[in-house]
Amino acid sequence: MELPELSGKVVAFSLTALPVCYALNHLSEFSHPLGMAMLSAMILALLFVALSSLAQGDISHDPLFVVFTIFSFTSLIDLFIALEEDDYVTGLMEFYTREREPYLCTAHGIFSCYWNGTVHYLLYLTMTGAIAKRKRYRSLGLYWLGSLVMSIMVFVPGNILGKYSSELRLSFLLNIPYVSIPCWAGLRLFSQDRGPAGYTANMIAEEHKKGLLQRPWDLALFIFLLLAGLFTIFRGLVVLDCPTDSCFIYVYQYEPYLRDPVAYPKIQMLVFLFYALPFFILAAYGLLRPGCTWLPDWALVFAGAMGQAQFSHIGASMHPYTPYTYRTPEDVWSFLFILNLLYAVGPHFLAYRCLRWPAFFLCSPTPSQQEENKKNC
Repeated sequence: MELPELSGKVVAFSLTALPVCYALNHLSEFSHPLGMAMLSAMILALLFVALSSLAQGDISHDPLFVVFTIFSFTSLIDLFIALEEDDYVTGLMEFYTREREPYLCTAHGIFSCYWNGTVHYLLYLTMTGAIAKRKRYRSLGLYWLGSLVMSIMVFVPGNILGKYSSELRLSFLLNIPYVSIPCWAGLRLFSQDRGPAGYTANMIAEEHKKGLLQRPWDLALFIFLLLAGLFTIFRGLVVLDCPTDSCFIYVYQYEPYLRDPVAYPKIQMLVFLFYALPFFILAAYGLLRPGCTWLPDWALVFAGAMGQAQFSHIGASMHPYTPYTYRTPEDVWSFLFILNLLYAVGPHFLAYRCLRWPAFFLCSPTPSQQEENKKNC
């Protein structure tokens, strides 16, 4: 199968989400719920057959191709949900948000759908193209993995614990693949070859000799990690109802969204406290001690997680669907936006630094490895 033809088929497959959504939305007006369930199952079966035909041949060597192609289809469905909730389109997904997953109508749900329908969708198309070309896509895959896991870690508990917990329906089980598949996909992505580093033993040894003060970029990142860690602890205490005056002032005058009963912002801050904070500490250690080979990979995962989390958090805190009393006050809007933006951008700079100049994080080759490298040369 030629690459342009394959890429076109992947895009065409994902775009079938538009007629499927339109048909189901209009059929739902006069169909019995059981009939709608059977029709949905039939459509999914036909899509699966089409995908099986598409996935034969050259790309059968990597089963993640199937995963990314299916998720590209669901990404566009999420995009249609967000666009319909914001009144940019009509007649596509109203039935689903009304009868199946009403929590998608929340500000957090809308921005999660926007992220999935744009960033994730582009990642899926890029990674399926890379698989077809037999090229590496490990870095993109790790970024996607962190983003998807963060989305699920906040969205699923928020649905169960928030104000929409009494409206959970069987369609909530559709989140199960998003919980199980990333575990399997993560194992495959981490097991893939990183590719040649392109550094000699002398170059690695020279980088290992440099202290933090001799690496201005790393010094700036180290300071960011410390400040981000303190900010994470502070906001964690805020959502845990710390009685201090500073926490009280912050939650009422700066980020009242943290009190929103939908529970997503509170869970997001707790996820930051128990997962992001340890990474900030470990990453700061990795910038001090040479040879932390784990940092480049996990910096990518963490960057994806923070990108998704902060995009949804910033957008939801200012969206009209968030009650006015919980929205970011206008007089501190710019300050909070810049603060949250820096909190999201910092991990991306860390990931870029680890990928662009990884010598400091590489282990010095052993004498036997050096001899083997000389023979290969």
